[in-house]
Amino acid sequence: MSEPAFWKQLLKKYKHAWVFLYSFIYIPWFFYLEGRTSIRYHVIHSALDDHIPFVEYFIVPYLLWFLLIASVILYFFFTDKDLFYRLTGFLFVGMTLFLIICTIFPNAVNLRPDVFPRDNVFTSVVRHLYQADTSTNVLPSIHVFNSLGVCIATRHSQALRKKPVISFGIYLLSFLIILSTMFLKQHSVIDVVAAIGMACIIYPFVYVTQEKKAVSLSQQPT
Repeated sequence: MSEPAFWKQLLKKYKHAWVFLYSFIYIPWFFYLEGRTSIRYHVIHSALDDHIPFVEYFIVPYLLWFLLIASVILYFFFTDKDLFYRLTGFLFVGMTLFLIICTIFPNAVNLRPDVFPRDNVFTSVVRHLYQADTSTNVLPSIHVFNSLGVCIATRHSQALRKKPVISFGIYLLSFLIILSTMFLKQHSVIDVVAAIGMACIIYPFVYVTQEKKAVSLSQQPT
């Protein structure tokens, strides 16, 4: 096969990469929100937040979130185009709603400890996280929402059902990530509940409706 033909075939095979153009919408919008000053933020707080201790060890699953989301998206990108579209559709709809919510309802948390209860390598990493990431734009939690998104896609994957160890690893890490948002004082319980609620609302439109359409089309006479 000639080199031009190879690249043409490669582009045809992976033309669904256009979906990644969404990053040019999300990233500038998110950093605009993070950079806003002289704005009144609504502080998100629940009584349950006061009973959740700060546990610095949760920084490990919290940071692994980036690897988890990227890995699952790329897995479906290369192996299952239909689930890739569903997963990214689910994630991007939720992420866009998050941006809209934070734009019209500026929100923040005031949960971070002034003094860490321990001094170790984990608290050092958390300190750097606090410096790099503001405590604003927290409702709903994207860490939670996207973790639920990859779990849902994993559950719908016939291929991953045959790999229970990998599936269990995704579910377990996602669960720890959700906990980490609260134990690191990055999010309120309200942020977590809001993310779960948003996932429940979006799920039927992305998965249930599309599956019904697929079944309906498959039953039509040929």
